[in-house]
Amino acid sequence: MKHKIGFYTALSIVVANMVGTGVFTSLGYQLLGLNNFAAIILLWSVGGLIALFGSFAYSELGAAIPRSGGEYRFLSEIYHPFIGFLSGWISATIGFAAPIAAASWALGKYAATIFPSIPPQLLGALVIVLVTLVQSLNHNVGGRFQSIATTLKIILILVLVGFGLLSAPALNITFAPTAATWKEVTSASFAISLVYVSYAYSGWNASSYIAGEMENPKKNIPLSILSGTVLVAILYILLNYVFLRTAPVEEMKGVAEVAFVSAKYIFGDYGSKVISVMISLLLVSTISSMVIVGPRVIHAMGEDYPLFAIITKKNNHGIPVYAIILQSLIAIVLLYSSSFDTIITYISFTLTLFSTLTVLGVIIFRIKQPDVERPYKTWGYPVTPIVYILVNGWFLYFVIKGKPNESLIGVGIVAIGAVAYYLTNHFLSKKELSK
Repeated sequence: MKHKIGFYTALSIVVANMVGTGVFTSLGYQLLGLNNFAAIILLWSVGGLIALFGSFAYSELGAAIPRSGGEYRFLSEIYHPFIGFLSGWISATIGFAAPIAAASWALGKYAATIFPSIPPQLLGALVIVLVTLVQSLNHNVGGRFQSIATTLKIILILVLVGFGLLSAPALNITFAPTAATWKEVTSASFAISLVYVSYAYSGWNASSYIAGEMENPKKNIPLSILSGTVLVAILYILLNYVFLRTAPVEEMKGVAEVAFVSAKYIFGDYGSKVISVMISLLLVSTISSMVIVGPRVIHAMGEDYPLFAIITKKNNHGIPVYAIILQSLIAIVLLYSSSFDTIITYISFTLTLFSTLTVLGVIIFRIKQPDVERPYKTWGYPVTPIVYILVNGWFLYFVIKGKPNESLIGVGIVAIGAVAYYLTNHFLSKKELSK
C-alpha cells in the first residue's frame, strides 16, 4: 500500500510554502516606499487577514473537490476547462518554478554574507538539484525531510523573535498609529508593498494541490490550510516587528538580507553569521515544499491532456518524477535569467489573479451545484470571499499602474497558455478525426 500524506506533513507543506523568501527579504523593499512603522505592521496584518479569508474559501473547495491539482481542478470544474488550463499553465511554468528560483536566490544571498566567494546563483542551482533528487525518492523520505526542515525553520523564527523582543530597541522608534499611518495606508506605496506581502503569504493553499495523496483530505485540507495560515500570520507580524525594532531603517532600505542586518544588532557579528547560515539551510525547506506541490499540478494536467502524457509518468512509489524534473529545470533557467524584484512582481500578479478567480468560484460553485457535499463551509460567507475579491482587485489595479512591465510579463505568460490550450485541443481534434 502506498504511503499517504498525513496531517502534520500537509501542515508542514503549507507552512514551508509560506515561510521563506518573502518574510526574510521583503521588508527592505517595503521601506523604500513606507516610513511609518505602524503602517508596515498593518501591512503585514492586512496581508495575513486577506490570506485567512482566502483560506476559508479554498478549504471549502478542497473538501468538496478532494483531488490533486488545486486551482487547476477547481477552476476547470467551476468555470471551464480553458480557465483551469490557464491556471495549470501558470503553475506548470512559473507558479512554483519562480518561487523556487526566488528562494534559491535568497538562499545564495544569505550564504554570500558568510561565503562571498561562492556565486549565489550557482549555490541556489545546486540546492534545487539536491532537493529534486530527495523528493524523487518516495513519500516517506520526502515527507520526513519536509517535516523536520519546517520544524527547524519555525524554531529559528521563534529564536529570532524571542531574543529580538528581549534586546534593546533602536533609537527613536514608535509603533503607535498617527495621522501619517493612515496617509501611508491609503497610498500607492502601500498597495505596491502588498506585492511583497502577497508573495510572502502565498502558499497557504498548498495542501489543496496534493489532495489525492492525502489521508482523509476532506478533513485534513481545511485543517492544514487554516491552521497553517493563522500560525504563519502570527509569526510574520512578530518577525517584522522585531526587524523594525532592532535594526536602523537606513541599513535595511533596499536590502534583501534584512534578517542578517537585524541579527547583527541582536546577536552581534558572529551570531548574525550563524543566523544567516541557518536561514540559508532552512530556505531548503521552502524549496523542497514547492518541489513537492508544483509537479502535482503538472501531473494533473498530463492526465487530462494526452499531449502532456510523458510528464504523468510516476516511479514505483507514486512520485511524478518527470514533472519534478521539468519544474526544477524551469526554476534554474529563471534563477539565471530574471532579477529577484521582477520574479516577485510577475508571480504575485498572476497568482493573485487566479486565486481571486478561485475565491469568486466559491460563490459561483454554490449557485451552480448547491447539492454537492461540503464537509467544510466558508466562514463568514459571503462577506469574507467578497472582501478578498475587492482587496485583491485593488491590489491588481495598483500593480498594473505602478509596475506595468512586470504585469505585462505575467499577462504574456497567460496569453502563451491560451495559445497552448488552442494548440492542444487542435492536436486532439485532428487525432480524433484520423481514427
